[in-house]
Amino acid sequence: MKTSRFFFYIAVIIILNLVPLKAFAYSYGNPNEEAVAEAYKQMKEKLNEQPPNFDSAKQIFETVKKEIDMHMGPEPSKAVLAAIEAKDRQAVIKDMEKILVLNIARRLDNIEANFDQYDTSKRLLAKAFATYEALSPVIQGKAPALDKQLRTEFDKALQSLGNPGLFGVGEKQSDIETFKKSKEAILSALQKQFGLKSLKVGHFSERAAEKPDAVQKKEWTDLSKAKNWIPLIVIAVVIIGAVLIYVRRRKRA
Repeated sequence: MKTSRFFFYIAVIIILNLVPLKAFAYSYGNPNEEAVAEAYKQMKEKLNEQPPNFDSAKQIFETVKKEIDMHMGPEPSKAVLAAIEAKDRQAVIKDMEKILVLNIARRLDNIEANFDQYDTSKRLLAKAFATYEALSPVIQGKAPALDKQLRTEFDKALQSLGNPGLFGVGEKQSDIETFKKSKEAILSALQKQFGLKSLKVGHFSERAAEKPDAVQKKEWTDLSKAKNWIPLIVIAVVIIGAVLIYVRRRKRA
């Protein structure tokens, strides 16, 4: 009896370790790395050197130029490169901050357009928030209350996505109207704070742009989809079967 209990506990531990924590957590998730936001932070460090290191800043910018051109058109890159060429430190930083605002707008637009795709929407919101985190110190320095307000709106946007739960357990309905209100509050505040005339951006197909192959290959870990439980169920059946066989053999012995 003690032996069967031991194997049962082992089986439970193995299964729990196989289930990703995100199946139970309700958070932004791992945004991986928002390349444009990271480039901005690295460029700012180089430009804060004495004297400003424009060559290194340009090299860093070149690593994300293609992505910026693809999603926002050529104008933002032209402005940044022109400011670097003119060795205008403040202009480079301000233009990069505007690019980050456009990047947040792009992410939020794509969430609204694909609101029923929970896993993708949550990932895009994480990226939008990661981008905001790069801008947050600037806003905190000018308007601390606004920074707090924007963080609250991001939290509301996250809650509005709902949660498909696991087989209905922990399910929470999504609310696109709440998302739209938070999106409007975030974007209007950022547009005013950073002095953008428009937040309209040009980019390729939303689905192709926001869901690269690397992301598609990770979808099997989304346990909100019933089909992704099949491997875990098979493993559980095999373990339980092995325990039963072992117990029967012990009794016969």
